[in-house]
Amino acid sequence: MAERLQKILSQWGVASRRQAEVMIRAGRVSLNGTVAHLGQQADPELDEISVDGQLLRTSQRPELLYLLLHKPLGVVCTCDDPQGRRTILDLLPKYLRRSQGIHPVGRLDANSTGALLLTNDGDFTFRLTHPRHHIPKVYEVVVRGTPTKAILDRWRQGVILEGKTTRPAEVEKLWQDKNSTSLKIVLREGRNRQIRKVALQLGHPVIRLHRTAIGAIQLSNLPEGKHRIISSGERSKLQEL
Repeated sequence: MAERLQKILSQWGVASRRQAEVMIRAGRVSLNGTVAHLGQQADPELDEISVDGQLLRTSQRPELLYLLLHKPLGVVCTCDDPQGRRTILDLLPKYLRRSQGIHPVGRLDANSTGALLLTNDGDFTFRLTHPRHHIPKVYEVVVRGTPTKAILDRWRQGVILEGKTTRPAEVEKLWQDKNSTSLKIVLREGRNRQIRKVALQLGHPVIRLHRTAIGAIQLSNLPEGKHRIISSGERSKLQEL
């Protein structure tokens, strides 16, 4: 069955769909011996597709993997870090690290912890990270000071961040002490470092940020630094969202 080249590359774990588009624009992908261009379709069973001169073979298509990882503090959400920092792939056993194209779905910054999805299914990544898909993500956040009800209401309703209003968020106070407050926050968008930026703008910088759930997938008691397989039922619930 013929499909767009970038979708084929993502389904085969070569790259995410967006990364595949960049590779095609850069002339790194060939179709039947000719440099490919965006918009072309192919059938892997009938056409010859090459990436950087290497022919994709039907027998080499990797088994698709879907993992939930409990990301520890200080680990970066990349597959390779030029600064030599510990990456999420360093947390996986060798047989998974060798899996073609495994990568994070979305991001958590190095100073944040909690639930992170990993896969080598670029099409799955595309669906979950596309701006039109508003999958709820749940965070436990400790901020400095004691936000007033008015401050929390502003956060709930949306604030202007870098020229664009954030989507409404669910913000619930869990506890507070003399110097800090714990909040449960549910977001339905994934702008870069959004919680940290909003909290700072509202005068209550983040002390700790921990993601506990992505859609129906709960971190629960998964130990820090460990992973588990995501079931087909959990994937279906994510895609329904």
